[in-house]
Amino acid sequence: MGVLLEGQAALARHLADQDCLPAAWREAFTRVDRAAFLPDRIWVRTVDGYEPLDRAADPVRWQQLVYSDLPIITQVQDPPGATLARTPTSSASMPRIVATMLHALHVQAGHRVLEIGAGTGYNAALLAARLGDQQVTTVEVDAGLADRARASLAAAGHRAAVVTGDGAAGWAAGAPYDRIIATCSVRQVPYAWVEQTAPGGLIVLPWGTALRNGVLVRLTVEHGPGGPVASGPVIDDTAFMWMRAQAPGGDVMAITQAGGEADSSRTGLGPGFLGDDDAWFAAGVLVPGCQWATGQGPDGEWTLWLADAASGSWASVDYEPGAEQFDVQQHGPRRLWTEIEAAHTWWEDADRPARTRFGLSVTRHAQQVWLDDPAHVVATTRA
Repeated sequence: MGVLLEGQAALARHLADQDCLPAAWREAFTRVDRAAFLPDRIWVRTVDGYEPLDRAADPVRWQQLVYSDLPIITQVQDPPGATLARTPTSSASMPRIVATMLHALHVQAGHRVLEIGAGTGYNAALLAARLGDQQVTTVEVDAGLADRARASLAAAGHRAAVVTGDGAAGWAAGAPYDRIIATCSVRQVPYAWVEQTAPGGLIVLPWGTALRNGVLVRLTVEHGPGGPVASGPVIDDTAFMWMRAQAPGGDVMAITQAGGEADSSRTGLGPGFLGDDDAWFAAGVLVPGCQWATGQGPDGEWTLWLADAASGSWASVDYEPGAEQFDVQQHGPRRLWTEIEAAHTWWEDADRPARTRFGLSVTRHAQQVWLDDPAHVVATTRA
């Protein structure tokens, strides 16, 4: 549980005291009331899922949570009236993450900003407070969320444009933009964002793989004879809900339980690398489309499951405490565990690079992941 505070000014002071709120954004964070953008019903994490918290039922706790440096679940997919939800579909991001991403935009007076994912409207309000309403456009795919964000912004005295539409397409009617910021994770950066960014403009977005979500990337857009190109490094860690159209598909356990003939082998790659975020990030880059799950067995035994929904391939590794070799099963046209082992070997041979040494380049035809320099391409995905 984060530090619980009593109001917006206290939240801004807390972020500043923690060196999480740059001076240029302090006035906006003090002036824009987070509570004005959150619904009366929020959802609180429990051991088994998320339970509703209604403002009318417990106004003190609601306010304490809203003014804390915590993410707040604002919408769930579960049936109406559910007393315990398991599938969140929208949230208000942790304020320090909001501040980090806004700072990474490097906005200046006169800049025009497109936000992908309006959510509650709070982020757009902060941008509008800093730049002016006419400089900010936000796109939201969920019509209900867009309506609520529009109403909340208006009630708070802002007239930033809220567009109901698919954020993957950006908003060409308002282009070009000096800055684009996404509040949902993507695996493939939509080229429309690159096309709609002015020369020298920046795109800040959460990026991830099917295996790991995610990191924060800042791309600089340059226009050339072959069309605009965006390129830039990983600058931080962050994990957001996936853009709905890009969420990894398929259920890992459903794919593995479909069975099929499997090849058996043994591996000496122990489970320790699973806890290394840098190794797991590299594996996600080099083994595209691979998802994972774990299952607990008796006496400390457990199984790592891997699956690729596109090919129906799966693999399992059975880990036993104290063992040096582990049983592997692999099925399908892809040998996922073999790919993971190769990715781990590459990462070790490359001197275990931190994820902040990676970057992305996006062209009309492909997305490339690189290490240290755009010339050192590690993986390419065709558009």
